[in-house]
Amino acid sequence: MNRLIQIIILLGLACPAFAQRSIQFGAFELPADGNVVIPMSAGDNLSGLAAMLDERTQGAIAIAAKEAGFTGEKDSALTLYGVKPYSRIDVVGVGAESLDRVAAENYGGTAASLNDGASGTPVNVLWDDSDTGAAHVAFGYRLGDYRFDRYHEDRLDSKELGNVTILSSDAAAALRFNDDLVHLAAAVYLARDFSSEPGNVIYPQSFVDRVRSEYEGLRNVTIKVLDEKDLQRKGMGAHMGVGGGSSRPPRLLIIEYMAGGDAPTVVLAGKGITFDSGGVSLKDNENMWRMKGDLGGAAAVSATVLAAARRGAKVNVVALAALAENMPSGTAIRPGDVLTSMSGKTIEISSTDAEGRLVLSDAVHYGQLEYSPSVLIDVATLTGTVSRALGTDYAGVFSRHDDLAAALMEAGNSAGESMWRLPLDPTHFEQIESRVADVINGGVRGAGASIGAAFIGTFVDEKQVWAHLDIAGVDYLEEPRPTVPAGFSGWGVRALDEYLRRNHETTSRAR
Repeated sequence: MNRLIQIIILLGLACPAFAQRSIQFGAFELPADGNVVIPMSAGDNLSGLAAMLDERTQGAIAIAAKEAGFTGEKDSALTLYGVKPYSRIDVVGVGAESLDRVAAENYGGTAASLNDGASGTPVNVLWDDSDTGAAHVAFGYRLGDYRFDRYHEDRLDSKELGNVTILSSDAAAALRFNDDLVHLAAAVYLARDFSSEPGNVIYPQSFVDRVRSEYEGLRNVTIKVLDEKDLQRKGMGAHMGVGGGSSRPPRLLIIEYMAGGDAPTVVLAGKGITFDSGGVSLKDNENMWRMKGDLGGAAAVSATVLAAARRGAKVNVVALAALAENMPSGTAIRPGDVLTSMSGKTIEISSTDAEGRLVLSDAVHYGQLEYSPSVLIDVATLTGTVSRALGTDYAGVFSRHDDLAAALMEAGNSAGESMWRLPLDPTHFEQIESRVADVINGGVRGAGASIGAAFIGTFVDEKQVWAHLDIAGVDYLEEPRPTVPAGFSGWGVRALDEYLRRNHETTSRAR
């Protein structure tokens, strides 16, 4: 590629993919005018902020809610225009249950989705629940405000967007958001950006370049990259095999963040297929464009470590992004081929479209050898089967270790990224036995998600505490949710971040 074009691409990738609104904090009060957002609990009568604003507007809120049949159900919304003294009022339902962190974030996310800021009018978001901090309202607002408009000629200009002010009685909200949660939001954005970018922009080397730019200047960080010669020298035949059909060679990106002193190391390994055509086992054309997002696991683990590094977390964590482009060509692997992995185990190729488990087989083995981690977690958009089992509400979690599976599910539920444990039994390992090699990579009927997990688990020592997260059902949403606009979700950053805070940070801050 021409050097000037490379520079232009990198400069573009170093900028946010969309216009961000400034989020500020102020003391709780009812604004005199302008655009306001208020929460409303489900019930027959107005209470709290809704009642206060109803009084200020001489009963307009109650009348409008009754006429619209609006009852404050969770994540519902009602917008009123020109109700004096306000130009716009957005009433967001928060349900009847006690408010928790996820409810606060969903409130903020819904508020962001209602008003994109294009009018330039400042927005005041009211929140007066001291048990769930206003910082989480701001965090949810930032997540819900995401848009990927880099390639739109008429994209919004951040200079023209109205500022957002969170008005609450939470005096610590500004510090909590600006010192911590703003970094987590930026990490989620990065993961979404990686999946949203086209395959001609994000490929193994440009993924590496983007990550380097994001981590520049951060303390306790070491970034290493294994190129195709390094992969070959280390015997990573499975990883090399997947990338062999592309003109863009594979990479193993290694991000070490070591700020936890003598604490054990956690390794997060992510599938990073920057475009998955299926290889010689070519996919159907319908929705193949979404395979630019088959790097969601690598994006999630790279972004999770970035959030930890930016907030100065006291933890030792390593991200391994197993990057390759899976393309058909004269140099691509074929069904029937046999590859030798870094572990020495041989792999019969049944389908070249079962490629994510191949790159991860070498990555998890490398992670164990290099770091002797206390915990190893791999993340991948691995199987369509998991989405048929769990839909778009849960990621699948597979593990030989009950405590780890439980800790991941608890962290995911708290962070608003839920998981459901699926079976990983001896029969799943039996189904990947090959007649011509040690294991076969696909084409086996049955519980596809469990079999995919078993394949990766074959390359993980049985004594190694390990879990596999299959995020294929949750990484892309057709319909928006409060904190996840339609499109690529960046799933996993919030759940993994919460897991690290709860279980591995030496001085974890309360969330």
